Amino acid sequence: MSTTPAHPASAGPTEVGPGDARYEALRRGFNQRWIATPDYVVVATGTRDVVAALDTYLAAQDRTGSPPRRITVRSGGHCYEDFACGADVDVIIDVSAMDGVYYDPEMEAYCVEAGATNWHTVTQLYRRYGLALPSGSCYSVGAGGHISGGGYGLLSRLHGLTVDHLYAVEVVTVRDVTHAEVTVARKDSPEPALRDLWWAHTGGGGGNFGVVTRYWFRDLPEPPAQVLLRSVAWEWDLFEEYPDLFASLVRRYGEFFTYEHTGEGPDFLREFDYRDMFTLLALTNHTAGKVGLTVQLDGTRADSLERLKLFLDWIAPESDYPQHPLDVALGENPPLDTLYIPTRLPWLTATQNLNDSGKSRCGKYKSAYHTAGFTDHQLEVIYRHLTDEGYDNEQALLQVDSYGGRVNDVDPAATAVAQRSSVLKLQYQSYWTWGEDANHDGVYDYQDAQADPAIAGPHLAWIRDFYHDMYEDTGGVPAVPDPAKPEPHFNTDGCYINYPDADLSDPALNPPGIGQPWYTLYYKDNYPRLQRAKAHWDPRNVFRHQQSVRLP
Repeated sequence: MSTTPAHPASAGPTEVGPGDARYEALRRGFNQRWIATPDYVVVATGTRDVVAALDTYLAAQDRTGSPPRRITVRSGGHCYEDFACGADVDVIIDVSAMDGVYYDPEMEAYCVEAGATNWHTVTQLYRRYGLALPSGSCYSVGAGGHISGGGYGLLSRLHGLTVDHLYAVEVVTVRDVTHAEVTVARKDSPEPALRDLWWAHTGGGGGNFGVVTRYWFRDLPEPPAQVLLRSVAWEWDLFEEYPDLFASLVRRYGEFFTYEHTGEGPDFLREFDYRDMFTLLALTNHTAGKVGLTVQLDGTRADSLERLKLFLDWIAPESDYPQHPLDVALGENPPLDTLYIPTRLPWLTATQNLNDSGKSRCGKYKSAYHTAGFTDHQLEVIYRHLTDEGYDNEQALLQVDSYGGRVNDVDPAATAVAQRSSVLKLQYQSYWTWGEDANHDGVYDYQDAQADPAIAGPHLAWIRDFYHDMYEDTGGVPAVPDPAKPEPHFNTDGCYINYPDADLSDPALNPPGIGQPWYTLYYKDNYPRLQRAKAHWDPRNVFRHQQSVRLP
């Protein structure tokens, strides 16, 4: 198959090794906890470079069994764990230079190369074609991992997940275990194995089946010409004086999206359609001073301002909750005090305003899907951990994103993303810098963390305790309900593979027989089909990490 090239033919892959000035930057990703020591990093500018890099790597390995040191791939470098930049990495393939976004007439689809960032994809699709992917708001995340894990963003309640529009994927595979080959798998491929490979990239996650080089999409939506935005904040002083107000805010926020899904709740939820509304509630550590909420709606609708007011009045009436500008950075989100007054902006401009990646620092993350709002126990746990006097970190938070809408219209087996009943998506976050010159060389850098692992200790302990207490009724994890068992009703539905959490596969933190295995939390009933794809396309387990799909 020939396709429209985005770049001139490559002269061959570039290898960057120790001693090259670029090596320090290219051997790490965004999370400064994870810094690899590969023999070299391959900078690929096209699919041929990826094939050559894999062939070189395979030629140096024993032809039986899995290679002892891994080959990994990085597009944007935002993997939360050490999947791409671990201590056991031999070679990293960096595809960030493969960033074409264009219409492919032969495929009758829009192509996004694996190295294209969210922002590059947004600008190219919209400026050239007036279309958008319903993908993430963090501008520097690369398409390679973001899409393969499912992908979602501010347009997803209106237009579904990123992978709900995926038509085809190009993957460099090593099915015969000795050399690399280019494979194009489509949604309508006649061969079942190819359909499995396409399906595996609709939420199976990166680093499992091969190196993704290109994606193709059909039926992409047109975003609203304009959106209505508002960001508000409430001061922690209020909530520390009146804890019941905090509990009521978080409860009402969860109930709103639960009622939207069930058809219950206030009358205005049946009078108005809210699928175009996306919200981010940042429940911060009390030392941040403020709790923040950002809301985006379709600004072309005449009723958007009224709907915004009804929503805010219902979850936090201003008579009880004095509003303030959101003038502090919360996690990966920048200050948005200019949006305190409801603001109408072109969609592209608004997307640029909301884009951010945060600072270069260390981080730990956990996730959960919720099929309903919060229990009284969970509300108590959230407040207790966010006000813990023993842990003062203004960049620790629980972010609660609205979910549901169009996402929940898709059958759980249609893509590898099985969570199609959730109304909230939670991300637990803690950020820190090294904070001490542990190796006494006069500077702060990753070597301080190596000299003193206790630097990360308080942050890891806080987020782990928070998470365990939140879900202690279901084994310390946001369990997936089993309809075949007479268990109590769960309000959780597992975890998001694009927010990977290695703790889920640590038996000391998620004991077998108490919680649920990591693959159930990520994939539910879809895991066996992912294993079938793995067995066919990567029988040697070349592509692997702590939570990669296991061979059956």
